[in-house]
Parts: sequence; C-alpha cells; structure tokens
Amino acid sequence: MRRDSRMSGVLHVLLHMAEIDGPVMSETMAKIIEINPVVIRRIMAGLREAGLVRSEKGHDGGRTIERDLAIITLRDVYQARNSPELFGMGNRADAPGCLVEESVNAALGRAFDEARALLLDRFASVTLAQLSADFHARMVANGKDINLRIIHAA
Repeated sequence: MRRDSRMSGVLHVLLHMAEIDGPVMSETMAKIIEINPVVIRRIMAGLREAGLVRSEKGHDGGRTIERDLAIITLRDVYQARNSPELFGMGNRADAPGCLVEESVNAALGRAFDEARALLLDRFASVTLAQLSADFHARMVANGKDINLRIIHAA
C-alpha cells in the first residue's frame, strides 16, 4: 500500500522556510525541495488559513512562518492539513446486522481510537523547534554547512 507522505512534505517545507531570512517565494521553495510550485502554493494556503504562515505581496513578497517554531507542534500542522485519516485500515461494513462483524468492528474501533489518541498526543509534544534542532545537529555531525541550495544535492 502506498503511504501518504504529504505531512512529511509540509514539515519539510516549513523547516526549510525557517532557515531562510525573509519571505520565501513558492518557486524558490519548489526548487529547493524539488516539487512543483503549485503544490507549494496549495500547502501554503492551508497553513496560512491555520495561522502558521503569512503571505507578503510585492516584489520581495513570499511566505514567512507566522509563529515561533517552539510553539508550532506536529499536531498544529496536522490540523492545518484538515486532520487527514491517520490509518489505512478500517472497519468492514458489508454485513449490517451481522453480530460477528459488530464484534470485530467494536474491537478494532477501540484499538483505532486509542492509537489515534496516542499518535495525536505524540504530535502535540513535538515542536518544529525540536525538528530544527535535530536537523542542525545532523548537519554538524555530518560536517556540513547549512546551505539550503546544496543540502539536497549532497
């Protein structure tokens, strides 16, 4: 089954934005992470509506992160993406009234609910500042300078 990597992509974009002083244009971000600028604009629209980024118009315009990285959590970003489904599995609903199906669905439903709550709690405990610090530590450990134009080329 193909995994949905959009959350990872959004976090990727935000962390790159955090490394750039001033507003970032969609085209610039698209070149850095090798993605279509239209996809960047779609991502930014949702983040702007959630108050995580702001848009600046004009020649030197683009987008900037609206809040301190220390207060933006993975859960905030997840919710800005309209809280997509976390799991690919679900309950079967092919035999209404079947007591076996009801029993199985009740057990699976509880397990899914508990797993979802646990994951969302974990998302709430991880900030973009923590991810940024981890990124910086990895760059230092690899003896690299933080130059966003070459990070992906290395």
